[in-house]
Amino acid sequence: MTLSKVHSIGLYALEGTVIEVEVDISAQLPAFVLVGLPDASLSESTSRVRAACTNIGFPLPSKKVVVNLSPAAVPKSGSSFDLAIAVSVLAAMDVIPAAATKGACFIGELGLGGSIRAVPGVLPMVLAARKAGFTRVFVAQGNLAEAALVEGVSVSGHSSFSQLVACLRGLEAIHFAETGVTDEPVAMPSHLDLQQVIGQDAAVEGLIVAAAGGHHLSMIGAPGAGKTMLAERLPGILPPLSVEQAVELAAIESIAGDGQAGIKLNRIPRFQSPHHSVSRAAMIGGGTGSPNPGAVSLAHHGVLFLDEALEFQVTVLEALREPLEAGSVVIGRASGSAVYPARFQLVLAANPCPCGNNGSLTKDCTCSFQTIRRYGSKLSGPILDRIDIRLAIQPVTIGAASGLATPPISTADAAARVATARQTAAERLSVIGRRLNGHVPGTEMRKHFKPGAKALTELDKLLGFGASSMRGYDRCLRLAWTLADLDGTTTPSKEHVQRAVALRGTETLVGN
Repeated sequence: MTLSKVHSIGLYALEGTVIEVEVDISAQLPAFVLVGLPDASLSESTSRVRAACTNIGFPLPSKKVVVNLSPAAVPKSGSSFDLAIAVSVLAAMDVIPAAATKGACFIGELGLGGSIRAVPGVLPMVLAARKAGFTRVFVAQGNLAEAALVEGVSVSGHSSFSQLVACLRGLEAIHFAETGVTDEPVAMPSHLDLQQVIGQDAAVEGLIVAAAGGHHLSMIGAPGAGKTMLAERLPGILPPLSVEQAVELAAIESIAGDGQAGIKLNRIPRFQSPHHSVSRAAMIGGGTGSPNPGAVSLAHHGVLFLDEALEFQVTVLEALREPLEAGSVVIGRASGSAVYPARFQLVLAANPCPCGNNGSLTKDCTCSFQTIRRYGSKLSGPILDRIDIRLAIQPVTIGAASGLATPPISTADAAARVATARQTAAERLSVIGRRLNGHVPGTEMRKHFKPGAKALTELDKLLGFGASSMRGYDRCLRLAWTLADLDGTTTPSKEHVQRAVALRGTETLVGN
């Protein structure tokens, strides 16, 4: 019996840490001791490892087995260390040659009968293993497709611990999966087409502007006006995710327990629509131990849609302030801070009042002024100030419903307009390392991309009269650039700025 060392990866949010699993077997009273700051779920690993080794024909000796997870100062949690602990124990028993585990990482949970089960977070773990210089990674068969997305490392999947032991002993050949992804055309869903939206031409144009510039959007209107229908079609006109963006998002989904089902990446922008009863932790991220990503991170590079926005808890809505500006969330815990990316497009939909008829051209509102004010006050000024486009959605007229309105634009045509405008913006913004107008800080926009004084007359008046904040000024300027990109002009005109001010709307929710 000798000392053995095997490696695994510990995960805290998206950050992976190499964990050295040391095992020492000594001639003392029988015991199985696990040290190195394990949590409760990891402490139970000793029972799973003992049963798995016994049931595949390698029972542990009647001696003291000490397992140390190093570095000992780093808290460890979860069942993903089971496989590394079992391999290290068998290596200390001279069942597995020490040379077979060099340069390798082991990630997986063990069943009592010796099965190897999939665990969440494998993709960021394999990325961390590659960064640390490991050349081989052994995972559960259920995690193989997800792990194989990472190039530059050999990945092998196994469903049985006995099979893995046979491979490490040289009794069977080790089969490594083909790794990497192919940059193939992305087939966007066709069942959600803009042509299905009738009589909302102005709202559809606002949707296209939001997609082209990465702007946040609110839609206020009576029930049944088509707010949800419009929001669901926004991802279809967004460009497909790049391979880098898709891998980044797949790593977040892996931690959340929703790994990739196949070896091809899902490059379609995500659409997250949490219910209005959602908690702050579910929206932003949290939980015990290592914090899990919330809806804002699962919507990274996609759309976060809050239907019936005024029914959400005020604390949940206010928690959106930082990610809307920074594009990331920081979740603090006693053991450290977890950082998740959260660069999403926010779409809010709400009724203008409790009865839903305030501002309607066809129905009377039965709400008092105080009731309307109280209802709209759930969205604070700082949140509203971060919304670039504010649309007032009116119910569809009889003429539009009968097909007498202008023929609606298709999702394919709208996506082409958005792609062209984004390409134009990316070329212009490359000098400051940005790609979308909606992501450019106001100071940089005014410094590098300020239109002529004539074009800014309207904005200067609003700022001078106190009708707009400086943040509102900057957001109107970004909108004007997006409108210019859609029109194919080199700089915003006075008309573009006026249209931007109109899309920006009023500084209050009610009365848009």
